[in-house]
Amino acid sequence: MERPLYMDDCYLKEFEAKVISVTKGGENKFFVVLDQTAFYPNSGGQPHDTGKLIKNGVEYPVVYVGKFSGQISHEVSKEGLKEGDVVKGVIDWERRFKLMRMHTAAHIISAIFHKETGALITGNQLGVDHSRIDFSLETFDRERMAELFNKANEIVEKDLPVKIYYLPREEAMKIPDVVKLAKALPPNANELRIVEIEGFDVQADGGTHVKLTKEIGKIVFTKAENKGKNNRRVYFTLES
Repeated sequence: MERPLYMDDCYLKEFEAKVISVTKGGENKFFVVLDQTAFYPNSGGQPHDTGKLIKNGVEYPVVYVGKFSGQISHEVSKEGLKEGDVVKGVIDWERRFKLMRMHTAAHIISAIFHKETGALITGNQLGVDHSRIDFSLETFDRERMAELFNKANEIVEKDLPVKIYYLPREEAMKIPDVVKLAKALPPNANELRIVEIEGFDVQADGGTHVKLTKEIGKIVFTKAENKGKNNRRVYFTLES
């Protein structure tokens, strides 16, 4: 498969593709591989897309998307697709857009925490309604965390452009703090995908994002937890 379509256009809602293979799983489980796709697979803390594949007016609900052996596999809950079929893919846009807003918000939050405290991300899980990020922080200070979320919202309000582009790995790795995950390196690829919040943050990243920070809405800090030595978990949601 060539580069997934969402990598270059996060706003692509529909696309046409050819079925490369169909594998039967359990009852009402069929795994479909396409020659190209805009469906985001479950990875990097960002949940998979849902939606449907359509052939000759018949809809095949896409209930899960994952990446296996380098291929993006679409789990559909209905039999009928076969190799060689041409289908129309339709993303559940409401779900996708919520996750895009959450993901860009997470980049802003992680950048603020890193700039202000030096903290790195030790874990994260985005959700449609609520998300969480774990940070390597020595002190557990809710008031300080709330202040950092206020600073994150100041960035949102600036309505900064969010740009996606590619750089040779060697060049990308020269960018300070291009990786904010603790004990992590970007994929071993010759070229890295870069997500830049203009004038504020640059990160290597493979997920989907909004084009302007104001699309995020207001970031709401909901709670914090002490998850052990030097590990703090923050939860947040978004308001339109």
